[in-house]
Amino acid sequence: MDKATAPRRVVEQGVRIEIGPAALEGTLGIPDLAHAVVLFAHGSGSSRRSPRNQFVARQLRAAGLATLLIDLLTAQEEVIDQQTTHLRFNIGLLANRLIAATDWLVNDSATAGLPIGYFGASTGGGAALVAAVQRPQDVKAVVSRGGRPDLAGQALPSVQAATLLIVGGEDDQVIRLNEEALSQLGAREKQLTIVPGASHLFEEPGKLEEVARLATSWFSHYLRHQAH
Repeated sequence: MDKATAPRRVVEQGVRIEIGPAALEGTLGIPDLAHAVVLFAHGSGSSRRSPRNQFVARQLRAAGLATLLIDLLTAQEEVIDQQTTHLRFNIGLLANRLIAATDWLVNDSATAGLPIGYFGASTGGGAALVAAVQRPQDVKAVVSRGGRPDLAGQALPSVQAATLLIVGGEDDQVIRLNEEALSQLGAREKQLTIVPGASHLFEEPGKLEEVARLATSWFSHYLRHQAH
């Protein structure tokens, strides 16, 4: 096996990010010769242990992109949210925690200088866009999977990061919401890709693989030459 086809060595470590009284738990995975890092923004009761996001993260690392999967809610908040579902729709709270995680990446010795991308799912898609507006010098690309970019509201025209919205072809309501958000997005590079035959969670055979392929291509293109 030559160097071009050999799997990349990946170093994974648990991280803990303090933000006010909350402590967020995450997993940082850094492949050899990483040229960028992607921060995952979970939503709707999901966490860093989400099999779907872990699958996408593995594909990104194989392409030379470091990943940080982090719980945007504490364990105690998750219990509350399972009962009320209110916190997952608190876009301001989620965005502020994404910003804190972004600042952590900027200052950590292992990731300092790497351009940053956001991968948002469900309500995390809206939070990712709001956070990207607050850190335009660091966040250069956003990918949303079955996301709710419409929840970014008034922040949409101010988004500068190259943004890819991925929606399942069977997810009619979310398609409409993404079309409306796309029209308001201020980013010069923006695209809505509909995956035929896919439902909201992309559970059908081959559909999540297509999401991973689209995300890897987008991040590789828009983050590769952005190192600072």
